[in-house]
Amino acid sequence: MMYNGVHVSEIIEMAWSDEVSFDSIKLNTGLAEAEVIAIMRKHLRRSSFCLWRKRVTGRLLKHSRLTRRNDNAVSLV
Repeated sequence: MMYNGVHVSEIIEMAWSDEVSFDSIKLNTGLAEAEVIAIMRKHLRRSSFCLWRKRVTGRLLKHSRLTRRNDNAVSLV
């Protein structure tokens, strides 16, 4: 199955990766964070989805806008 020309397995791989932010996924696939979450919910087992959500919720690397805000705070010190 494909979304915006990208295979679901590639989207899931990017979403699982700690180094790939949701903003990067949007640039590469055109899918917003909510759409990635919906794909993950649909294509993962419930327990796997719950583990993934627990990992990415509030994680700075998955939300580059939070990372940028954190970098600015560090550079001002």
